[in-house]
Amino acid sequence: MDRAVTLIVNPQAGGGRAAKALPTVEATLRRLGVDVHIEATASLDHAAELARVAAAAGEAVAVLSGDGLIGKVAGELSGTDSPLAVLPGGRGNDLAGALDIPGDPEAACRVVADGRIRELDLGEVDGRAFIGIASCGFDSEANRIANEAKLVRGNLVYAYAALKALAGWKAARFEVVIDGERHEVTGYSVGACNSKAYGGGMIPAPEAVLDDGELDVVLCADMSKWRFLRSVLPKLFKGNLPDEPNITYFKGKTIDVRADRPFVMYADGDPLADLPATVRVSPRSLRVIVPRD
Repeated sequence: MDRAVTLIVNPQAGGGRAAKALPTVEATLRRLGVDVHIEATASLDHAAELARVAAAAGEAVAVLSGDGLIGKVAGELSGTDSPLAVLPGGRGNDLAGALDIPGDPEAACRVVADGRIRELDLGEVDGRAFIGIASCGFDSEANRIANEAKLVRGNLVYAYAALKALAGWKAARFEVVIDGERHEVTGYSVGACNSKAYGGGMIPAPEAVLDDGELDVVLCADMSKWRFLRSVLPKLFKGNLPDEPNITYFKGKTIDVRADRPFVMYADGDPLADLPATVRVSPRSLRVIVPRD
């Protein structure tokens, strides 16, 4: 890479995974000839400010953290010439997985140094950017529980959160308008998917493509908790959820979502907006460094 790189790192991400990987990442990038300077943060707003400064200086921005901070930085880089580089440092690292970026820090650094640029879509929830999947309903409860969990670490936190959310779940009624076409569903959740995966390897939208200019909309209708546990959750991890008859898929560019009770829409693990909310796609607005073919 022939330009300077600002490396934004959240040392607390991934239960300390990012902090543990940082010395290797810094040493490897410098050994590969990358002109890197490091900025530590634990704040989404501070990370966004750092990204704005880097973009104004014409620098690339590498992020060593989880998908939430990556999504925040991606929103600041949208529409600029400054590319984003992803270094897995969170619990789930679903975007890295979708982009075939290695989990090994040294291998991921080689992508930063030698990768190619790919233009990706971004999603927006009421104007707030996300890069993965925006969802609400049952997912709102599971995300909240995962974020509050203190004792469960790593990817296990997502399974734990799903099971705990399921125990207290009651079906909700959603009204979803996709590019002007109205749909109603009573059940579990609504997802607007820019990427195929979230929650540390759950794959609700295996056909979602990061640069097709559309969002894959997933509606999960009501069923018994036993069926949800026995059928939906295993299929969610295996990537064959479309086989489930209670799941319906659509594609769209603008999705309006309402519900019969309050929910927060989450994306990339973070709360973005209260319902009702509007989700839109911003086609190929983000430049990302990905592995060469």
